[in-house]
Amino acid sequence: MNIVALATPYGVGAISIIRLSGTDALDIAKKICGDLTPRMAHLRDLKDKFGNILDEAIVIYFKAPFSFTGEDVVEFQTHGGVVVANLIIDEILSHGARIANPGEFSKRALLNGKIDLAKAESIQGLINARSEGAAKILARVMSGELALFCDNLRDELISALAYSETCIDYADDDLPADIMDQIKQKLEQISSKLDNIVSISNSKKGLIDGYKVAIIGTPNVGKSSILNSLLNYERAIISDTPGTTRDTIEEQIKIGTHLVRIIDTAGIRHSDHDIENIGIEYSKRAANNADIIICVFDSSRVANSEDMEILNFVNSLNKKVIFVLNKSDLEFKFDLKLDAILLSAKDNSNALKSSIQEYLNSQDTNEIMLSSNRQIKACEDAKSAIDRALELLDESVLELFAYEINIAIKEIGSITKPLQNSEILDKMFSNFCLGK
Repeated sequence: MNIVALATPYGVGAISIIRLSGTDALDIAKKICGDLTPRMAHLRDLKDKFGNILDEAIVIYFKAPFSFTGEDVVEFQTHGGVVVANLIIDEILSHGARIANPGEFSKRALLNGKIDLAKAESIQGLINARSEGAAKILARVMSGELALFCDNLRDELISALAYSETCIDYADDDLPADIMDQIKQKLEQISSKLDNIVSISNSKKGLIDGYKVAIIGTPNVGKSSILNSLLNYERAIISDTPGTTRDTIEEQIKIGTHLVRIIDTAGIRHSDHDIENIGIEYSKRAANNADIIICVFDSSRVANSEDMEILNFVNSLNKKVIFVLNKSDLEFKFDLKLDAILLSAKDNSNALKSSIQEYLNSQDTNEIMLSSNRQIKACEDAKSAIDRALELLDESVLELFAYEINIAIKEIGSITKPLQNSEILDKMFSNFCLGK
């Protein structure tokens, strides 16, 4: 089946790119613009079946298997605009193609052996990258760095499995006395490598998904003022009345090279109002889900019991916490000793923004990372299987040991190789862009 989709966003722009893939892609393109030479840019009039000119465009033909999908692919670089693009897509559809499903081009590339599963996921991640660091990590995955890591682990596991099978088959023969120790040492190293990559990937997920920053504090410490200052416009309502903010407010802001989601929360305190209490629960949930917490106190008053509760709460979360003493333009009265940023949000929040940027920059890494929750889960399951195998090895239960190693090999392989289940692949690629 031939598929077609717009590979660029809908809207007004200089060009739109329409991608057509399938066994009849060249024949369909010929009906619209004439003969095409592979890998040459042709400036052609695109015509409908009645000979009416739809647009003048650049057309490039990629002959199978030397294309992204591994099939014949034709790309039409038309003038930008929804109307023009739709006219051309409608004409292609009239010749037997259908609209591609989300991610279907990448899925075909995977099934045709043009890319592996890790590369497919990194392509989508690169499109949605939230920082320059994420783009660099995903580019390394696309270059095959993660695939090489997985292939090496898989080879080592197969080697350990082969040793164990030898011990099972030749149990009565003289085998090297230290063979079991060699297998154990190899598996412990693999388990450590998996634990390390999972730990790095979990701790630095914000590089891929984007960091969440929650502003936490009691009412009237200036949380909304800090949000407005960071955004450089009046996003949140500011009032001296406690409890003005009763729901979380989320906005995106670019800090350095990172795209960050800032979350302003309701003031956390003891309240008799049901609606405010719901907002307070939302605030605590936002803090639990955040990568960074900005904990704000009012420097113009003495700390009270609610301040202490906030302090104990954020310290219990095991998160990166940036303490802020706001309202520094007023007389200083705060009496808790904190390593905090002194700030007057009504003037500027430059010191806070610099502190956030410094932390985000420190999270950049050149180490191999897993780029999706699916990959992390596969490595966790592989490590669990290896750890179970090590216990069985100590007990010399080699048949069950081999079973667990096979599970680990399967999990590692699933990171780069497609699962033989079309429903699972459909679900994975459904989150991709339509033209990807």
